[in-house]
Formats: sequence, C-alpha cells, structure tokens
Amino acid sequence: MKQIGKRLLELVLFLFLLSFVSFVFMKAAPGDPVRYMLNIDDVSISNEQIEELREELGFNQPIYVQYWKWLVRFFQFDLGESYMTKQPVTKELASKIPDTLALTFSSVLVMMMIAVPFGTLAALYKNKWIDHLSRGFSLLAASVPSFWLGLILMQFFSVKMGILPSMGKGTMLHLVLPSITLGLAMAAVYVRLLRSSLLESLGQDFIRSAKARGLSSSRIFFYHAFRHSLIPVITIFGVSLGSLLGGTVIIEVLFAYPGVGKLVVEAIIRRDYPVIQGYILFMGLFVVTINLLVDLAYRYLNPEIRLKGADRG
Repeated sequence: MKQIGKRLLELVLFLFLLSFVSFVFMKAAPGDPVRYMLNIDDVSISNEQIEELREELGFNQPIYVQYWKWLVRFFQFDLGESYMTKQPVTKELASKIPDTLALTFSSVLVMMMIAVPFGTLAALYKNKWIDHLSRGFSLLAASVPSFWLGLILMQFFSVKMGILPSMGKGTMLHLVLPSITLGLAMAAVYVRLLRSSLLESLGQDFIRSAKARGLSSSRIFFYHAFRHSLIPVITIFGVSLGSLLGGTVIIEVLFAYPGVGKLVVEAIIRRDYPVIQGYILFMGLFVVTINLLVDLAYRYLNPEIRLKGADRG
C-alpha cells in the first residue's frame, strides 16, 4: 500500500508539471486561435473584434494568470470549453476516448494472437523452419510503415474485395483493418522479444532443477519458463502501450475513425488549446497508470521484487 500511495503522489506531481509545461508551450506556439475563430466563415473582421474576443478569452493576461485560472478550474474537474464547438472538453474527450481505447485494445489482441504463438514456437523449435518463418515475419512487419500497410489493406479488403469497411465506425468490422494495421507493427517487436526471453529462461538453472525433480514438460514450460520470460516482455509492453495510444492518431486519421486521436489533430489545426490540453493530460494519466500496473505485475511475476519491496516497507 505504501508503494501505491507513493506512486499516486508521483502521479499528481507529474500531471502538475505536464500541465504547466504543455500550457506554456501551447501559448508560445505560432498561430492565433482568435483569428481562426473569427475567420471560420471567411468573413472580414476588424481589429476591435479581435481584441474584444482576445479579452473575453483572457489571452491578454500574463501566462501565469491564465495558467492559474485553468488550474483552479481543473481542480473542479473542469477542463474548459472547446473554442470551436463551445462544448465542454471533458464531454468532447469522453465521447471519443472509448472508441480509441477499443481500437487500442483490439490492436493489442491482434498483437497477442500473432506474437504469443509465433514467439513461443520459435523458441521451442530454435533454428527450425517455424523459427526462420517467425524471424522473417518480424523483419518484414518491422520494415513496413503502418500508414502504408493501412493503405494496402484498405485497397485490398475494402476497394477490391469489398468485405470490410474502410472508414468510420459502426460495427465491430470497422475495427478490423485499423486493428490489424497497428497490431502487425507491434507483433514484429514482440515475436523477437518473446523468443529471446523464452530461450534465456529455458537455459536458467531453475529450469534444470525443475527437470531434475521430475516435473512435467508442460508445467516446466508454462509455470516456470513462460512466466519468467514475461518480465522483460511486460517492461516493453508498458512503454509501447502508451506509444500505441499515441500511434492511433495516424491510423484514426487514415481510416477516418472518430477517436480521440482524430479529435486532437483537428484541434491542433484549429488551435483549439483546451482540447489539446485535455488530450495531453489524458495521455499522461494513461501512461502513468499503465506503468503503475506494470509495477504491480512485476510483483506478481517475480516474488523477489515483492519480497524486496516488503523488506523496504
């Protein structure tokens, strides 16, 4: 419990620093949201109108004053309103986050369906044909850019064969092509990682001891070797899951998938600062939460880490 409390405190400090840095950098970035808002219908505007709107939004105040006002609203669970839609940012994000999370976790499912069997078989049958096949797949999948793969899948399955939708959302079928696009890129990394980790685990002394005690091959592999090999895999997974969520931005735009990535791209184009700020905080919260879950997984998979933590407590 002490470790969890410490991590929660670190989370609060991290979000505070992240919000401050991102707020300052957004204000220093080129572009004027006021001019975009007033020119949204290509109407002529006067300097008086620009200054009036700038005063209304508080842009004429010092940055530290603007940030303090934003921070006070944030502690009231208010991220402000979108400059363009006039909708609360929390509402905008809440309507898009479930779709992005669905795409993220379906991509992880695709990755696991490929990486676990390929990586396991490659380790069990080292230097056999299945090992060469898995390594060839990893090399090929890692060499292909995700957006190019997405275009190829869209052209083949949607345009030519017409069996899968290429854009938007509606049914589970709309997740297939973007999930495969993201999942294949991730699988290329995890096939190699799981293979090397399993080979290292199978050569450990505790595996030889388990064999000497007469344990069955399946128990040795799944309960001892496979479990031990998951520690480095989970380490990388905690990092890549955050980058995967960020990587959905390109795929959401490519497939016109209405997730939070597509929302933030539109917000960046329109200089919609409240939406951008809300997205940054959501990403920070997601990444830190994943890292906390990874630490908890360490303690389950590796008793030594759990015991050391207890001794320090």
